[in-house]
Amino acid sequence: MTDQNKSAEKPWGGRFSEPTDAFVERFTASVGFDQRLYHHDITGSIAHATMLAEVGVLTADEKDQIIAGLDEVRAEIESGAFEWSVSLEDVHMNIEASLTRRIGITGKKLHTGRSRNDQVATDIRLYLRDEIDVIAEELTRLQAGLLDLAEREAETIMPGFTHLQTAQPVTFGHHLLAWYEMLVRDAERLRDCRKRVNVMPLGAAALAGTTYPIDRAMTARLLGFDRASENSLDSVSDRDFAIEFCGFAALLMTHLSRFSEELVLWTSAQFDFVDLPDRFCTGSSIMPQKKNPDVPELVRGKTGRVNGHLISLLTLMKGQPLAYNKDNQEDKEPLFDTVDTVKGCLKAYADMVPAIRARADNMRTAAKKGFSTATDLADYLVKQGVAFRDAHEIVGKAVAFGVAQKRDLSDMTLAELQQFSDVIGDDVFDVLTLEGSVQARDHLGGTAPKQVRAAIARARAGLGD
Repeated sequence: MTDQNKSAEKPWGGRFSEPTDAFVERFTASVGFDQRLYHHDITGSIAHATMLAEVGVLTADEKDQIIAGLDEVRAEIESGAFEWSVSLEDVHMNIEASLTRRIGITGKKLHTGRSRNDQVATDIRLYLRDEIDVIAEELTRLQAGLLDLAEREAETIMPGFTHLQTAQPVTFGHHLLAWYEMLVRDAERLRDCRKRVNVMPLGAAALAGTTYPIDRAMTARLLGFDRASENSLDSVSDRDFAIEFCGFAALLMTHLSRFSEELVLWTSAQFDFVDLPDRFCTGSSIMPQKKNPDVPELVRGKTGRVNGHLISLLTLMKGQPLAYNKDNQEDKEPLFDTVDTVKGCLKAYADMVPAIRARADNMRTAAKKGFSTATDLADYLVKQGVAFRDAHEIVGKAVAFGVAQKRDLSDMTLAELQQFSDVIGDDVFDVLTLEGSVQARDHLGGTAPKQVRAAIARARAGLGD
């Protein structure tokens, strides 16, 4: 066989006089990673063939042959018997070549009115749309688990922190609802992202559209897209939707990383606030006493991976002129890995969160340290007519006394407290208790158990919307 004939084996080989260099062939091929798009590629091809028959470009018999052949190819891929070829470059040409071997020249008609440029853009959107729906389900499952845990711990008192220093007492349920609110925003971003993913580029062809009488609205309906894209140049070159998804993923992972950081701290001997079941932890090869919170640590670590993929895609697109460029082949691996990483981390957390057990006694003991009810004493003084800045100074002196005596405000006698202000009465101890402090914050968004339960009820009513 001549070099010219070898080049002609490529679907685009007619213009070339020598075969692709063997290294270049491997270097430029994407089939090693884009083969995961096979289901969506075949789905898109079936819709395309159906539309071509409807507008008269294909006969009904040709359409039926193509669809039957594509179903056979899909079955072979799913059975594991399909042989992927690097020389055919990508998932699209591997499937088309297999189809043509099965049904002959009719298989070559499938690509009428489209290009790999709009084909791959469609495949990625179909793929990402399905993955978004899976991720949304896992996100909802994690949210539901958080609500269940928050309800169980609605009255469990723990220290709230600023600067990682004891600030004011809160309930563990209230703290968990802060995590929940982060996930609410993530879910909103994911739903919003899906709207822009669900736009069909098929029909844009290589960059300018096609001369065939295609019906893009019909194809969009067949594939479940909300609409077809408006501009052919943008259709084949746009990867905003992938970047937007990775932006969602980076924020979600940032939130999971913050959860993870707290769980790593809280499971340490120094805090000992919560216990994670053994099935979510590992031990040490040398220290037999160790129980390491590997799931939270690994999720925290994987956040950097996802953040990197976002930057990778932004950088990939920043210098590209219109329309399609080979650079865009580099969009898939970061996107695929982001999808896989997010799904794995969400599953791990959705499984783990309901199994978290609070060590309520340790939390309560910690909340009594660090003068966490100092602000409550200041508020008490203000309600007795003391100006806030004066109240702040009075309580500061009381705290300094407590530091010297190594005693909390609630452990002082009335006489000791009255040396700092004579407006302090017996009722001060109602606000200096941990329970009194959290119960007093009985308003929307507050830490009072009543408000925590009301927030859980509202959240459950809207979960998944």
